[in-house]
Amino acid sequence: MSKLKDKIAVVTGGTSGIGFATAKAFIAQGAKVVITGRKQSTLDEAVKELGNDAIGIRSDASSVKDTENLAAQVKSLFGKVDILLVNAGGVEVFEPIGQITEETFDTVSGVNFKGAVFTTEKFVPLLVDGASVIHLASVSAFSFNAGNAIYSASKAALVAYSKNAALELAGRKIRVNVVEPALTETPGIHKGAFANDEIHTHIKTLMPFKRYGTAEEVSGLIVFLASDEASFISGSEITIDSGASINVPMRL
Repeated sequence: MSKLKDKIAVVTGGTSGIGFATAKAFIAQGAKVVITGRKQSTLDEAVKELGNDAIGIRSDASSVKDTENLAAQVKSLFGKVDILLVNAGGVEVFEPIGQITEETFDTVSGVNFKGAVFTTEKFVPLLVDGASVIHLASVSAFSFNAGNAIYSASKAALVAYSKNAALELAGRKIRVNVVEPALTETPGIHKGAFANDEIHTHIKTLMPFKRYGTAEEVSGLIVFLASDEASFISGSEITIDSGASINVPMRL
């Protein structure tokens, strides 16, 4: 049985990783999906793989103007949104306290917090009553590592915004929830500061299951939250990390 039959879903950052896996799962459950990405070529490849029930719209989540244009295009195409997955983000730059730069602050918070907030804000008028909004945060919102202050702060700020949104949109039966994965096996986790196999080997020793989660495991949770099966769940933070955040400190 299709849990999301005839639903219109928007997935920001839907060209790879958790976003792509979720778009694929939404379509499998009967939804029509709009995905976004910053690179047109990558976006085109993702849409081609997802098939006829996917539409790609180029949009940079850190740009409010891009987000306004995205919302306008979705309105023109469908007139409404049933499911909004605010997934674009994940910008992580390691700088210790006392050495944090304004550029890092603006870059990280610009996507992870400002981008997420204004994506939600611009889509509120398109959300149907009873819609589901899911914000992708991280266990870093409450599990801290040296050098990770701005990333953690951006995710914690998103959690606070999400809970306020859940309260304020409850009159329309719109549900707002936060999914908080630990490191998930996606192409993005092997870039930048994490482009080192030794780091991943060490982190996995701290995980109770001795592995990372998969994008499909996270997308399964998101599909549930997007469906009517989760009709009484709102304002929640749901951690998906094999219990790592309650086991041992996630120290690098």
